[in-house]
Amino acid sequence: MITSALDPVLSSFRHHPLVRYLSLFYAVVWIVCAFSPLYRFDWLLENLLIFITIPWLAFEFSRRPLSDVSYILIIAFLTLHTIGSHYTYAEVPVGFWLQEALSLSRNHYDRIVHFACGLLLAYPIRETFHRHSDMGPVLSGFVTFTVIAAASAVYEIIEMIVAALVSPDAAMAFLGVQGDVFDAQKDSALAIGGGLLTLMLTRRHFKNRV
Repeated sequence: MITSALDPVLSSFRHHPLVRYLSLFYAVVWIVCAFSPLYRFDWLLENLLIFITIPWLAFEFSRRPLSDVSYILIIAFLTLHTIGSHYTYAEVPVGFWLQEALSLSRNHYDRIVHFACGLLLAYPIRETFHRHSDMGPVLSGFVTFTVIAAASAVYEIIEMIVAALVSPDAAMAFLGVQGDVFDAQKDSALAIGGGLLTLMLTRRHFKNRV
């Protein structure tokens, strides 16, 4: 039964070599980051997103595949998130390097990933609506913007709820606020800003595909 359910996915993989390579690359990244994370419980919390996203992507891949560009962007974002889950967002080494090099007040790796969320995922989200619905370029762009804005806000709310249910130490590692009382609002604003930038940069591309 399980093999039968996977047949469409495996068949699609055989005809998309780039997706196979991207899947292999991400699998290696995830396995490496799963070994000895800085805080195991925080790693588990952060990977709830991965445990939901990967099966959903595989299911949709066999039914409504996206372009190679979209899968590259999705894997790029998931890689950034997975690295953050290994160290916790507040303690990723590249963030400390940027903090020292640019004389920043904090480790900004979390800010980078939130901005990347909008920047990298706006294209595949819009492509999904543009390819697999009757939406034109204007409506697909507007809906994409609302999805990113709503998702960024919902994610911050979920973080708050999860943090309230776990131990204080794990909660602080998961939230990664680093003493900034406006951390959630800034994270959402960066995701929305990244999404808007991608929508502007790809406006002509989707308009020409009508």
